[in-house]
Amino acid sequence: MIANRDRLAASEAREIALECVEAGIEAGHPRTVVHDTVALEGETLRIADATYDLREYDALVVLGGGNAAAHVAVALEAILGDRIDGGIVVTDDPVETERVTVRVGDHPIPSTRGVDAADDVLAAAAAADGDTLVLAAITGGGSALMPAPAGDLSLDDLRTTTDALLASGADIGDINAVRKHLSALKGGRLARRAAPATVASLVLSDVVGNDPSVIASGPVAPDGSTFDDALAVCERYEIDAPGPVQARLEHGAAGEIAETPGPDDAAFETVSNHIVADGMTTLDAARDAAAERGYETLVLSSRVRGEARDAAATHVAIAEEVLATGRPVAPPAVVLSGGETTVTVRGDGTGGPNQEFAASAALELADGGDIEDGGEIAVAAVDTDGSDGATDTAGALVDGTTVADSDAAREALAENDAYPYLESRDGLLFTGPTGTNLNDLRVIGIK
Repeated sequence: MIANRDRLAASEAREIALECVEAGIEAGHPRTVVHDTVALEGETLRIADATYDLREYDALVVLGGGNAAAHVAVALEAILGDRIDGGIVVTDDPVETERVTVRVGDHPIPSTRGVDAADDVLAAAAAADGDTLVLAAITGGGSALMPAPAGDLSLDDLRTTTDALLASGADIGDINAVRKHLSALKGGRLARRAAPATVASLVLSDVVGNDPSVIASGPVAPDGSTFDDALAVCERYEIDAPGPVQARLEHGAAGEIAETPGPDDAAFETVSNHIVADGMTTLDAARDAAAERGYETLVLSSRVRGEARDAAATHVAIAEEVLATGRPVAPPAVVLSGGETTVTVRGDGTGGPNQEFAASAALELADGGDIEDGGEIAVAAVDTDGSDGATDTAGALVDGTTVADSDAAREALAENDAYPYLESRDGLLFTGPTGTNLNDLRVIGIK
Protein backbone atom coordinates (compact mmCIF):
# COMPACT_ATOMS: atom_id res chain seq x y z
CA MET A 1 0.00 0.00 0.00
CA ILE A 2 2.78 2.45 0.89
CA ALA A 3 4.84 3.00 -2.24
CA ASN A 4 8.02 4.13 -0.45
CA ARG A 5 7.65 1.82 2.54
CA ASP A 6 11.14 0.31 2.35
CA ARG A 7 12.81 3.71 2.53
CA LEU A 8 10.62 4.87 5.42
CA ALA A 9 10.95 1.71 7.55
CA ALA A 10 14.40 2.57 8.93
CA SER A 11 13.72 1.70 12.58
CA GLU A 12 11.48 -0.45 14.73
CA ALA A 13 9.35 2.53 15.76
CA ARG A 14 8.93 3.54 12.12
CA GLU A 15 8.09 -0.02 11.10
CA ILE A 16 5.25 -0.41 13.60
CA ALA A 17 3.86 3.00 12.64
CA LEU A 18 3.74 1.96 8.98
CA GLU A 19 2.09 -1.37 9.80
CA CYS A 20 -0.60 0.39 11.79
CA VAL A 21 -1.24 2.89 8.99
CA GLU A 22 -1.69 0.09 6.48
CA ALA A 23 -3.95 -1.93 8.77
CA GLY A 24 -6.13 1.07 9.53
CA ILE A 25 -6.62 2.10 5.91
CA GLU A 26 -7.28 -1.46 4.76
CA ALA A 27 -9.96 -1.94 7.45
CA GLY A 28 -11.80 1.14 6.19
CA HIS A 29 -11.95 0.10 2.54
CA PRO A 30 -15.52 -0.29 1.21
CA ARG A 31 -14.89 -3.90 0.17
CA THR A 32 -14.40 -4.62 3.87
CA VAL A 33 -17.02 -2.42 5.52
CA VAL A 34 -19.80 -3.00 2.98
CA HIS A 35 -19.27 -6.77 3.23
CA ASP A 36 -19.56 -6.48 7.02
CA THR A 37 -22.69 -4.30 7.08
CA VAL A 38 -24.72 -5.21 3.97
CA ALA A 39 -26.23 -8.61 3.13
CA LEU A 40 -28.84 -10.05 0.78
CA GLU A 41 -30.94 -12.73 2.46
CA GLY A 42 -33.43 -14.07 -0.08
CA GLU A 43 -35.50 -11.05 -1.09
CA THR A 44 -34.46 -9.03 1.95
CA LEU A 45 -31.66 -6.50 1.82
CA ARG A 46 -30.07 -5.81 5.20
CA ILE A 47 -28.09 -2.64 5.82
CA ALA A 48 -26.79 -2.54 9.39
CA ASP A 49 -29.93 -3.01 11.51
CA ALA A 50 -32.42 -2.00 8.79
CA THR A 51 -34.09 -4.31 6.30
CA TYR A 52 -35.68 -3.68 2.89
CA ASP A 53 -38.01 -6.10 1.10
CA LEU A 54 -36.89 -5.87 -2.52
CA ARG A 55 -40.25 -7.21 -3.71
CA GLU A 56 -41.72 -3.82 -2.81
CA TYR A 57 -39.65 -1.96 -5.40
CA ASP A 58 -39.71 -1.89 -9.19
CA ALA A 59 -36.20 -0.49 -9.46
CA LEU A 60 -33.00 -0.32 -7.40
CA VAL A 61 -30.39 2.31 -8.26
CA VAL A 62 -27.12 3.49 -6.73
CA LEU A 63 -26.47 7.25 -6.54
CA GLY A 64 -23.92 9.39 -4.76
CA GLY A 65 -20.36 10.59 -4.64
CA GLY A 66 -17.12 10.92 -2.74
CA ASN A 67 -13.56 9.63 -2.76
CA ALA A 68 -14.73 6.07 -2.03
CA ALA A 69 -18.06 6.12 -3.89
CA ALA A 70 -16.97 3.94 -6.81
CA HIS A 71 -15.58 1.32 -4.45
CA VAL A 72 -18.89 1.31 -2.57
CA ALA A 73 -20.65 0.73 -5.89
CA VAL A 74 -18.35 -2.21 -6.68
CA ALA A 75 -19.00 -3.74 -3.26
CA LEU A 76 -22.76 -3.35 -3.70
CA GLU A 77 -22.59 -4.95 -7.14
CA ALA A 78 -20.80 -7.94 -5.63
CA ILE A 79 -23.70 -8.42 -3.20
CA LEU A 80 -26.69 -7.46 -5.35
CA GLY A 81 -25.56 -8.32 -8.87
CA ASP A 82 -28.23 -7.79 -11.52
CA ARG A 83 -30.75 -6.63 -8.94
CA ILE A 84 -29.11 -3.23 -9.43
CA ASP A 85 -30.83 -1.46 -12.31
CA GLY A 86 -28.22 1.26 -12.75
CA GLY A 87 -27.16 4.49 -11.16
CA ILE A 88 -24.32 6.99 -11.12
CA VAL A 89 -21.59 7.93 -8.66
CA VAL A 90 -18.99 10.70 -8.82
CA THR A 91 -15.43 10.16 -7.58
CA ASP A 92 -11.80 11.05 -8.09
CA ASP A 93 -10.82 7.38 -7.66
CA PRO A 94 -12.60 5.57 -10.51
CA VAL A 95 -12.75 1.78 -10.76
CA GLU A 96 -14.48 -0.55 -13.19
CA THR A 97 -18.12 -1.33 -12.48
CA GLU A 98 -20.72 -3.47 -14.21
CA ARG A 99 -24.05 -1.72 -13.64
CA VAL A 100 -23.35 1.65 -12.00
CA THR A 101 -21.90 4.47 -14.08
CA VAL A 102 -18.77 6.03 -12.60
CA ARG A 103 -18.14 9.70 -13.36
CA VAL A 104 -14.92 11.51 -12.50
CA GLY A 105 -14.80 14.79 -10.62
CA ASP A 106 -12.07 16.67 -8.78
CA HIS A 107 -11.12 17.09 -5.12
CA PRO A 108 -10.57 19.25 -3.09
CA ILE A 109 -11.31 22.05 -5.59
CA PRO A 110 -14.52 21.54 -7.61
CA SER A 111 -14.31 21.30 -11.39
CA THR A 112 -16.43 21.57 -14.53
CA ARG A 113 -16.60 17.81 -14.92
CA GLY A 114 -17.77 17.57 -11.32
CA VAL A 115 -20.57 20.04 -12.10
CA ASP A 116 -21.65 17.99 -15.13
CA ALA A 117 -21.55 14.75 -13.15
CA ALA A 118 -23.53 16.25 -10.27
CA ASP A 119 -26.19 17.41 -12.73
CA ASP A 120 -26.51 13.83 -13.94
CA VAL A 121 -26.86 12.56 -10.36
CA LEU A 122 -29.64 15.08 -9.78
CA ALA A 123 -31.38 14.02 -13.01
CA ALA A 124 -31.18 10.36 -12.01
CA ALA A 125 -32.64 11.20 -8.60
CA ALA A 126 -35.50 13.10 -10.21
CA ALA A 127 -36.30 10.03 -12.34
CA ALA A 128 -36.86 7.92 -9.21
CA ASP A 129 -40.41 7.42 -7.96
CA GLY A 130 -42.24 5.85 -5.06
CA ASP A 131 -41.43 2.36 -6.34
CA THR A 132 -37.66 2.99 -6.45
CA LEU A 133 -35.09 2.04 -3.83
CA VAL A 134 -32.12 4.38 -3.98
CA LEU A 135 -28.90 3.21 -2.34
CA ALA A 136 -26.93 6.39 -1.75
CA ALA A 137 -23.14 5.99 -1.62
CA ILE A 138 -22.02 8.99 0.44
CA THR A 139 -18.36 9.35 1.41
CA GLY A 140 -15.86 12.02 2.32
CA GLY A 141 -14.90 14.27 -0.58
CA GLY A 142 -18.44 14.43 -1.93
CA SER A 143 -18.72 18.16 -1.27
CA ALA A 144 -16.03 19.05 -3.82
CA LEU A 145 -16.79 16.21 -6.22
CA MET A 146 -20.49 17.14 -6.59
CA PRO A 147 -20.52 20.97 -6.58
CA ALA A 148 -23.87 21.63 -8.35
CA PRO A 149 -23.87 25.47 -8.18
CA ALA A 150 -27.29 26.78 -7.15
CA GLY A 151 -29.20 29.54 -8.91
CA ASP A 152 -27.02 31.81 -11.00
CA LEU A 153 -23.78 30.94 -9.20
CA SER A 154 -20.80 29.94 -11.33
CA LEU A 155 -18.19 27.27 -10.74
CA ASP A 156 -15.63 30.04 -10.22
CA ASP A 157 -17.81 31.45 -7.45
CA LEU A 158 -17.71 28.08 -5.69
CA ARG A 159 -13.97 27.63 -6.26
CA THR A 160 -13.10 31.06 -4.89
CA THR A 161 -15.29 30.55 -1.83
CA THR A 162 -13.99 27.01 -1.23
CA ASP A 163 -10.36 28.16 -1.50
CA ALA A 164 -10.93 30.94 1.01
CA LEU A 165 -12.73 28.66 3.48
CA LEU A 166 -10.03 25.97 3.28
CA ALA A 167 -7.30 28.55 3.88
CA SER A 168 -9.12 30.20 6.78
CA GLY A 169 -8.70 27.40 9.32
CA ALA A 170 -12.49 26.88 9.50
CA ASP A 171 -13.63 23.43 10.57
CA ILE A 172 -15.57 21.19 8.20
CA GLY A 173 -18.92 21.95 9.82
CA ASP A 174 -18.53 25.67 9.20
CA ILE A 175 -17.20 25.12 5.68
CA ASN A 176 -20.14 22.91 4.78
CA ALA A 177 -22.69 25.30 6.29
CA VAL A 178 -21.65 27.68 3.52
CA ARG A 179 -21.29 25.09 0.75
CA LYS A 180 -24.74 23.62 1.44
CA HIS A 181 -26.36 26.98 0.81
CA LEU A 182 -24.57 27.43 -2.50
CA SER A 183 -25.53 24.04 -3.98
CA ALA A 184 -28.55 22.46 -5.66
CA LEU A 185 -27.56 19.04 -4.29
CA LYS A 186 -26.12 19.45 -0.80
CA GLY A 187 -27.92 20.00 2.48
CA GLY A 188 -30.62 17.39 1.80
CA ARG A 189 -31.51 18.70 -1.62
CA LEU A 190 -30.60 15.40 -3.32
CA ALA A 191 -33.09 13.63 -1.03
CA ARG A 192 -35.72 16.22 -1.90
CA ARG A 193 -35.03 15.64 -5.60
CA ALA A 194 -35.39 11.84 -5.15
CA ALA A 195 -38.65 12.00 -3.14
CA PRO A 196 -40.89 10.02 -2.86
CA ALA A 197 -38.36 7.23 -3.49
CA THR A 198 -37.05 5.19 -0.56
CA VAL A 199 -33.47 6.24 0.10
CA ALA A 200 -31.00 4.19 2.14
CA SER A 201 -27.60 5.82 2.38
CA LEU A 202 -24.35 4.01 3.11
CA VAL A 203 -22.10 6.61 4.67
CA LEU A 204 -18.33 6.41 5.16
CA SER A 205 -17.69 9.24 7.59
CA ASP A 206 -14.69 11.54 7.34
CA VAL A 207 -15.89 14.05 9.93
CA VAL A 208 -15.62 14.30 13.69
CA GLY A 209 -18.88 13.20 15.30
CA ASN A 210 -20.28 11.38 12.22
CA ASP A 211 -23.04 13.92 11.60
CA PRO A 212 -24.66 12.79 8.29
CA SER A 213 -25.56 16.41 7.53
CA VAL A 214 -21.85 17.31 7.47
CA ILE A 215 -20.40 14.31 5.60
CA ALA A 216 -20.15 15.32 1.92
CA SER A 217 -22.35 18.28 2.99
CA GLY A 218 -25.27 15.90 3.66
CA PRO A 219 -26.91 15.40 0.26
CA VAL A 220 -29.57 13.07 1.70
CA ALA A 221 -29.57 14.26 5.33
CA PRO A 222 -31.71 16.95 6.98
CA ASP A 223 -29.89 20.24 7.37
CA GLY A 224 -30.03 22.18 10.59
CA SER A 225 -27.93 25.09 9.31
CA THR A 226 -29.37 28.22 7.75
CA PHE A 227 -28.45 31.04 5.40
CA ASP A 228 -27.86 33.14 8.53
CA ASP A 229 -25.37 30.54 9.75
CA ALA A 230 -23.55 30.60 6.41
CA LEU A 231 -23.29 34.40 6.53
CA ALA A 232 -21.97 34.21 10.10
CA VAL A 233 -19.24 31.76 9.02
CA CYS A 234 -18.11 34.11 6.26
CA GLU A 235 -18.02 37.00 8.72
CA ARG A 236 -16.23 35.03 11.45
CA TYR A 237 -13.43 33.90 9.15
CA GLU A 238 -13.35 37.14 7.16
CA ILE A 239 -14.17 35.41 3.89
CA ASP A 240 -14.18 37.83 0.95
CA ALA A 241 -16.86 35.95 -0.98
CA PRO A 242 -17.62 36.79 -4.62
CA GLY A 243 -20.53 39.15 -5.15
CA PRO A 244 -23.01 36.49 -6.36
CA VAL A 245 -22.21 34.29 -3.33
CA GLN A 246 -22.70 37.14 -0.88
CA ALA A 247 -25.91 38.15 -2.62
CA ARG A 248 -27.33 34.61 -2.53
CA LEU A 249 -26.59 34.22 1.17
CA GLU A 250 -28.13 37.61 1.96
CA HIS A 251 -31.26 36.90 -0.13
CA GLY A 252 -31.59 33.55 1.58
CA ALA A 253 -31.23 35.08 5.03
CA ALA A 254 -33.97 37.55 4.08
CA GLY A 255 -36.31 34.67 3.23
CA GLU A 256 -36.21 35.27 -0.52
CA ILE A 257 -34.69 31.83 -1.27
CA ALA A 258 -35.99 28.57 0.18
CA GLU A 259 -33.91 27.10 3.00
CA THR A 260 -32.30 23.70 2.77
CA PRO A 261 -34.76 21.01 3.94
CA GLY A 262 -34.76 20.43 7.69
CA PRO A 263 -35.67 17.40 9.82
CA ASP A 264 -39.43 17.98 9.47
CA ASP A 265 -39.34 18.09 5.68
CA ALA A 266 -41.52 15.43 4.03
CA ALA A 267 -38.60 14.43 1.80
CA PHE A 268 -37.04 12.54 4.72
CA GLU A 269 -40.03 10.37 5.56
CA THR A 270 -38.55 7.57 3.45
CA VAL A 271 -34.85 8.32 4.00
CA SER A 272 -32.46 6.51 6.36
CA ASN A 273 -28.76 7.17 6.83
CA HIS A 274 -26.42 4.37 7.90
CA ILE A 275 -22.86 5.09 9.06
CA VAL A 276 -21.00 1.96 7.92
CA ALA A 277 -17.45 3.16 8.73
CA ASP A 278 -15.77 6.06 10.49
CA GLY A 279 -12.52 7.10 12.13
CA MET A 280 -12.86 4.45 14.84
CA THR A 281 -12.86 1.79 12.12
CA THR A 282 -9.29 2.68 11.25
CA LEU A 283 -8.21 3.24 14.84
CA ASP A 284 -9.53 -0.12 16.02
CA ALA A 285 -7.70 -1.93 13.22
CA ALA A 286 -4.46 -0.03 13.84
CA ARG A 287 -4.70 -0.76 17.56
CA ASP A 288 -5.27 -4.47 16.90
CA ALA A 289 -2.27 -4.59 14.55
CA ALA A 290 -0.03 -3.08 17.22
CA ALA A 291 -1.37 -5.34 19.98
CA GLU A 292 -0.77 -8.43 17.84
CA ARG A 293 2.90 -7.45 17.69
CA GLY A 294 3.20 -7.08 21.45
CA TYR A 295 2.83 -3.31 21.77
CA GLU A 296 0.84 -1.61 24.48
CA THR A 297 -1.75 0.64 22.86
CA LEU A 298 -3.52 3.89 23.68
CA VAL A 299 -6.22 5.53 21.57
CA LEU A 300 -6.26 9.19 22.53
CA SER A 301 -9.39 10.17 20.59
CA SER A 302 -11.10 9.84 17.23
CA ARG A 303 -12.09 13.51 17.48
CA VAL A 304 -8.83 15.48 17.55
CA ARG A 305 -9.26 18.88 15.92
CA GLY A 306 -7.75 22.35 15.97
CA GLU A 307 -4.52 23.66 14.48
CA ALA A 308 -2.33 20.82 13.20
CA ARG A 309 0.92 22.17 14.65
CA ASP A 310 -0.61 22.63 18.11
CA ALA A 311 -2.04 19.11 18.12
CA ALA A 312 1.37 17.77 17.10
CA ALA A 313 3.06 19.34 20.12
CA THR A 314 0.56 17.69 22.46
CA HIS A 315 0.96 14.28 20.79
CA VAL A 316 4.75 14.43 21.05
CA ALA A 317 4.53 15.44 24.72
CA ILE A 318 2.42 12.35 25.43
CA ALA A 319 4.89 10.12 23.58
CA GLU A 320 7.80 11.59 25.54
CA GLU A 321 5.93 10.91 28.79
CA VAL A 322 5.38 7.30 27.77
CA LEU A 323 9.06 6.86 27.04
CA ALA A 324 10.27 8.68 30.15
CA THR A 325 7.85 7.37 32.78
CA GLY A 326 5.85 4.48 31.31
CA ARG A 327 2.64 6.45 31.77
CA PRO A 328 -0.12 6.27 30.66
CA VAL A 329 1.16 3.11 28.90
CA ALA A 330 4.54 1.44 29.07
CA PRO A 331 6.79 1.12 26.02
CA PRO A 332 7.02 -0.49 23.60
CA ALA A 333 3.78 1.27 22.81
CA VAL A 334 1.68 2.72 20.06
CA VAL A 335 -0.35 5.89 20.62
CA LEU A 336 -3.16 6.56 18.13
CA SER A 337 -5.57 9.33 17.27
CA GLY A 338 -8.03 10.30 14.55
CA GLY A 339 -10.08 13.36 13.71
CA GLU A 340 -9.38 16.32 11.48
CA THR A 341 -6.94 19.09 12.23
CA THR A 342 -6.89 22.32 10.29
CA VAL A 343 -4.31 24.80 9.04
CA THR A 344 -4.73 28.55 9.05
CA VAL A 345 -2.81 29.45 5.91
CA ARG A 346 -0.53 32.45 6.31
CA GLY A 347 2.20 31.53 3.85
CA ASP A 348 2.25 30.62 0.18
CA GLY A 349 3.68 27.10 0.38
CA THR A 350 2.57 23.58 -0.43
CA GLY A 351 1.31 21.09 2.11
CA GLY A 352 -1.66 19.82 4.06
CA PRO A 353 -2.78 19.32 7.65
CA ASN A 354 -1.03 15.98 8.08
CA GLN A 355 2.22 17.24 6.59
CA GLU A 356 2.07 20.26 8.87
CA PHE A 357 1.34 17.98 11.84
CA ALA A 358 4.32 15.78 10.94
CA ALA A 359 6.72 18.70 10.37
CA SER A 360 5.72 20.23 13.68
CA ALA A 361 6.11 16.85 15.44
CA ALA A 362 9.57 16.43 13.93
CA LEU A 363 10.58 19.87 15.16
CA GLU A 364 9.27 19.06 18.65
CA LEU A 365 11.28 15.82 18.70
CA ALA A 366 14.42 17.64 17.55
CA ASP A 367 13.99 20.44 20.11
CA GLY A 368 13.28 17.94 22.87
CA GLY A 369 16.89 16.80 22.98
CA ASP A 370 18.30 13.30 23.09
CA ILE A 371 16.05 10.42 24.04
CA GLU A 372 17.70 8.30 26.72
CA ASP A 373 18.39 4.56 26.72
CA GLY A 374 18.17 4.10 22.99
CA GLY A 375 14.47 4.96 22.86
CA GLU A 376 12.75 5.84 19.61
CA ILE A 377 9.66 7.85 18.74
CA ALA A 378 8.27 7.82 15.21
CA VAL A 379 5.20 9.81 14.17
CA ALA A 380 3.02 9.01 11.14
CA ALA A 381 0.18 11.32 10.12
CA VAL A 382 -1.92 10.55 7.04
CA ASP A 383 -5.18 11.38 5.36
CA THR A 384 -6.80 8.00 4.80
CA ASP A 385 -7.86 8.85 1.24
CA GLY A 386 -4.20 9.08 0.21
CA SER A 387 -4.17 12.80 -0.55
CA ASP A 388 -3.35 15.31 2.17
CA GLY A 389 -4.67 18.72 1.19
CA ALA A 390 -4.24 19.32 -2.52
CA THR A 391 -1.07 17.21 -2.79
CA ASP A 392 -0.09 13.77 -4.07
CA THR A 393 1.07 12.51 -0.68
CA ALA A 394 -1.02 10.90 2.06
CA GLY A 395 1.04 12.58 4.76
CA ALA A 396 4.40 11.88 6.36
CA LEU A 397 6.47 9.75 8.73
CA VAL A 398 9.04 11.50 10.92
CA ASP A 399 11.24 10.92 13.94
CA GLY A 400 14.00 12.63 15.91
CA THR A 401 16.37 12.44 12.94
CA THR A 402 14.08 14.21 10.46
CA VAL A 403 14.99 17.78 11.42
CA ALA A 404 18.68 18.56 10.86
CA ASP A 405 18.22 22.34 10.84
CA SER A 406 15.54 23.69 13.21
CA ASP A 407 15.55 27.09 11.52
CA ALA A 408 14.70 25.52 8.16
CA ALA A 409 11.87 23.53 9.71
CA ARG A 410 10.45 26.62 11.39
CA GLU A 411 10.62 28.58 8.17
CA ALA A 412 8.77 25.82 6.33
CA LEU A 413 6.01 25.89 8.95
CA ALA A 414 5.83 29.67 8.86
CA GLU A 415 5.29 29.55 5.09
CA ASN A 416 2.92 26.56 5.27
CA ASP A 417 5.48 24.84 3.05
CA ALA A 418 5.75 21.43 4.70
CA TYR A 419 5.72 19.38 1.48
CA PRO A 420 9.10 20.43 0.01
CA TYR A 421 10.71 20.42 3.45
CA LEU A 422 9.56 16.88 4.25
CA GLU A 423 10.42 15.78 0.73
CA SER A 424 13.98 17.03 1.25
CA ARG A 425 14.16 15.06 4.50
CA ASP A 426 12.70 11.88 2.93
CA GLY A 427 9.65 12.04 5.18
CA LEU A 428 6.70 12.06 2.78
CA LEU A 429 4.49 8.95 2.73
CA PHE A 430 2.91 7.94 -0.58
CA THR A 431 -0.03 5.56 -1.03
CA GLY A 432 -1.87 6.93 -4.04
CA PRO A 433 -5.69 6.79 -3.87
CA THR A 434 -6.61 4.28 -1.17
CA GLY A 435 -10.24 3.64 -2.06
CA THR A 436 -11.58 5.06 1.19
CA ASN A 437 -11.80 8.29 3.19
CA LEU A 438 -12.25 8.04 6.95
CA ASN A 439 -10.55 11.22 8.05
CA ASP A 440 -7.01 11.44 9.41
CA LEU A 441 -5.01 8.72 11.14
CA ARG A 442 -2.05 9.46 13.39
CA VAL A 443 0.22 6.71 14.73
CA ILE A 444 3.08 7.20 17.18
CA GLY A 445 5.42 4.24 17.51
CA ILE A 446 7.42 4.23 20.76
CA LYS A 447 10.28 1.77 21.34
